[in-house]
Amino acid sequence: MMNASQILARHALSVDWATLPAPAQDTTRIFLLDTLGVGIAGSRAGFADEVAAAAQGWTSAGTAAVLGRGALVGAPQAAFINAYQIHAQEFDCVHEGAVVHPLATILSAVMADTARLKVAMAGTEFGAALVAGVDIAATLGLAAKAPLQFFRPATAGIFGCVAALARLRRLDLATTVSAFGHALAFASGTMQAHVEGKPGLPLQVAHAAQASLMAIDLALAGLPGTTGSIDGPFGYLSLFEKATDLPPLLADLGRVWRIAEVSHKPFPTGRAAHGAIVATQALMRDHGVTPATLESLTYTAPPLIHRLVGRPLPAYPGAMTANYARLCFAWLGAVVLTRGTVGLADFTPGRLTDPALHSLGSRIQVLVNHNPDPAAFVPAVAQAKLTDGRMVQVQIDSQLGSPATPLSREQHLRKFRACLDFAGATALADPLIDAIDRLHEQEDMAALLRRAAGLAG
Repeated sequence: MMNASQILARHALSVDWATLPAPAQDTTRIFLLDTLGVGIAGSRAGFADEVAAAAQGWTSAGTAAVLGRGALVGAPQAAFINAYQIHAQEFDCVHEGAVVHPLATILSAVMADTARLKVAMAGTEFGAALVAGVDIAATLGLAAKAPLQFFRPATAGIFGCVAALARLRRLDLATTVSAFGHALAFASGTMQAHVEGKPGLPLQVAHAAQASLMAIDLALAGLPGTTGSIDGPFGYLSLFEKATDLPPLLADLGRVWRIAEVSHKPFPTGRAAHGAIVATQALMRDHGVTPATLESLTYTAPPLIHRLVGRPLPAYPGAMTANYARLCFAWLGAVVLTRGTVGLADFTPGRLTDPALHSLGSRIQVLVNHNPDPAAFVPAVAQAKLTDGRMVQVQIDSQLGSPATPLSREQHLRKFRACLDFAGATALADPLIDAIDRLHEQEDMAALLRRAAGLAG
């Protein structure tokens, strides 16, 4: 009887682009383009230059491209830098039910490995690898039935990366299972960085992407990995999750494609703040709420939302950092109330320390509605008390950008273009849109990805 790591590995190796349903193919193209755009914009993220400088010091030469930097480094270092850039601004796609940002790790690893292979990689093979990786990372996330305690985008993400790389290289089952075993040894990810608002979250995503290449290389070198890496007594599920139910999800492999369940992030903030941002926009649009008319604003939502973005404002404005602000709805709500939205350019020192925003944010808080689902984002209610005594409210039943309320193609491309504009890479937009639309026609993904990084193909 096969154990969980063998079942997951067998599924990952079986993914075939030609037999994927159209929705899975379509969403793969959509989120590949979205993630490339976010990664290019991430070249301007906080600490991105420092991360790139540090990682480039770990290698003397390489063939793998770094998004938005026009540089080639070693494959593990490229995976590290690209993954950091993709997640650093909290703008990358997310699987809400799994609480996993799948492509930050998986695309970074697959890009890096594609660059070091000695054969041209077709777009269909590249796409199939992404689908396989998302299936495994999301399956592990969905198996969790208790609140998040480790940083799942990294802990589950490394297994998704290994699955994607194994599919990219068309490895055999035994080698893939060994690579999963090495991934368990490398898996890590703490929520302490979230509590403190430090850049440790994208660094952990970066480590997972980089370490997945090491796991694959060790398995290919013949080092046997543990075979019970998922459901063994000290495997992933026992170590990283308090309560799980994996068997029903294993039964869904090959029937339910998790890439089709992934959500866009319309705003460069924690996904848990998106419903509150949209609700605030609706209060402004439908009820005329303004900073001048607002006495208080509460967003009552499931416990996960309170935990992720219900943090208080710092005691004084000068203590606010971009990492903290992206996960603080009190501050984000103040930004929305003053200009109608939140964008990449909002996280500048002048905005972060603006006393007017902090004063307005002091009137905003997140409350808990005691939803028993530890991964729920909705339903939620935003309620504003106005200075004239009126109470107005908006209910949120789905997140903008989710499969239930997807972005239109126009909205998707507008976000992509805004990312490239932010990075000063506007000229790359149309060629990349065209290339990813025709992913099935691409014969050399390494050349395409070098162009995405600002290098000659």
